[in-house]
Amino acid sequence: MKNFLFILGTFLLMACNQAQEKISPTATLISNVNVLDVRNGQILKNHYVMIDSGLIQKVSSDKIDLVGFNTTIDGSGKFLMPGLAEMHAHIPQPPTSSKRTEDVLFLYLSNGITTIRGMLGHPSHLELREKANKGTLLSPRIYTSSPSLNGNSVTSREEAKQKVTAYKKDGYDFLKIHPGIHYEVFNQVVETANEVDIPFAGHVPVDVGIRHALQSKYASVDHVDGFLEGLVPESENVNPTENGFFGFNFTSLADTASIDELAKMAKENEVWIVSTQSLFTRWFAPIPADELLKQPEMKYMPPETLKNWKNRKNASTAKATGFTSEKWEQFDAIRRQLIKKLQDQGHGMLLGSDAPQLFNVPGFSIHHEIDALEAAGLTPLEIIQSGTLNPAIYFDKEGTFGEVKVGLDADLILLDANPLEDLDALQKISGVMRLGKWLDKQTIAKRLAEIAANPK
Repeated sequence: MKNFLFILGTFLLMACNQAQEKISPTATLISNVNVLDVRNGQILKNHYVMIDSGLIQKVSSDKIDLVGFNTTIDGSGKFLMPGLAEMHAHIPQPPTSSKRTEDVLFLYLSNGITTIRGMLGHPSHLELREKANKGTLLSPRIYTSSPSLNGNSVTSREEAKQKVTAYKKDGYDFLKIHPGIHYEVFNQVVETANEVDIPFAGHVPVDVGIRHALQSKYASVDHVDGFLEGLVPESENVNPTENGFFGFNFTSLADTASIDELAKMAKENEVWIVSTQSLFTRWFAPIPADELLKQPEMKYMPPETLKNWKNRKNASTAKATGFTSEKWEQFDAIRRQLIKKLQDQGHGMLLGSDAPQLFNVPGFSIHHEIDALEAAGLTPLEIIQSGTLNPAIYFDKEGTFGEVKVGLDADLILLDANPLEDLDALQKISGVMRLGKWLDKQTIAKRLAEIAANPK
């Protein structure tokens, strides 16, 4: 009897202690929400997710009492997933005002983008990266490239050594490769990059070619650059410098039977692909500039930028350039084949739209990119993975972000519908969380209205 009373007393004491366990005043609870597992596409129904100190502390199917939480979010009927990554972004740099820079960073966040890979670096971006990491700047997580390495900025092997070494020392996350670098200089960039341990990504210089680029183990090839040129048989004896806009001039010469070979090379050399396909369905496409300018997101861009976009689009798709709708359709079909094969047989895809480039408004353009990838034949889960799990793998940060998982950063999107059933659900955002800071749709709408009222 005494043993029974002792055990009963101990049990009651433990229960009392648990009941009195204090909940952190900074903790947030998302209740009764459907959680998307981006690894396998499963929906974990009616879960409870607790966040504190910027991290996901608990993901449970057991009901958690809301009492004691200062901040609760009702997830009933909604879907929770990790924030998206924009893997080909651009961040304003001086002399652009700090206000405009902060506005652009918010435009990304407002669309559920919690990580960006800046593709044209500047020393100011290193400072922004640190502020974003510390949570003192309302911004997605930032990874930033070096300033451009191109045919004008690196003209010799010695210059390549110096700049690559300096950019590594400065703390840039990777090197940005642009067109124009000569073959020998490119090889020196690669050699020095490997020596100092800094990855490189971006364009494929004409003098380098896609096969040598893949063998050199780019971290990513962006825009699917160089691939269409790589489909042209050597027997055609083309002048590679006459390739046009990402190989457009060689469209009729491309042998799509070679796509499998290039996809295999990408896989063997572990080269990720960022398609930025929305550039080729918007800027370089037979759709009038005035039609694009009517889209609602254009109100977030400065009028001078919109004017410049219209002029550049009209110039690059004018009849004098050789652009025709018929040739574009063939070009687009080849690009879609490349994207599909690079997904199925290559190393993998990373979600990126190249914003803000022509008619790609930061944040909003990621949804045009998603539509383009779906048109190329990727499944909803594959597309979601390209913007969540794959970027985490790419940056070797699977233990930091990319999933709704205990211990990871609380970078999350709460959606009103299931994105696996309809990817347009990614535009139906109930709220965005970055490092545990919650932005509901009313807060987002208010800030967007402020940006639209003064987009400078």
